Amino acid sequence: MPVYISLMKWTSQGIGGLPAWRDRIEEAEREIGERGGKLLDTYVTLGRYDLVEIFEAPDDETAYQILLAVAKHGSVHTETLRGFSREEAEAIVKNV
Repeated sequence: MPVYISLMKWTSQGIGGLPAWRDRIEEAEREIGERGGKLLDTYVTLGRYDLVEIFEAPDDETAYQILLAVAKHGSVHTETLRGFSREEAEAIVKNV
């Protein structure tokens, strides 16, 4: 299943609701699961981004639906990357 790496930065609204961040993570996990995906891990980070979520989704369209559902509260800005495992990347490069 495709893997997505979502880099998140709190908005001012998100910082204000910071005490409930765990609830938002659990909500994101439900949103992902309801669409056939899986939340693999969540990290709180230092630097440019405040959170990193790594999740699986059946396809790009579903990943986009998940991101819209998570972002609807206005608490984070996201930048999401499609990740390829080492094995996937090697298979792609092999055919170049």
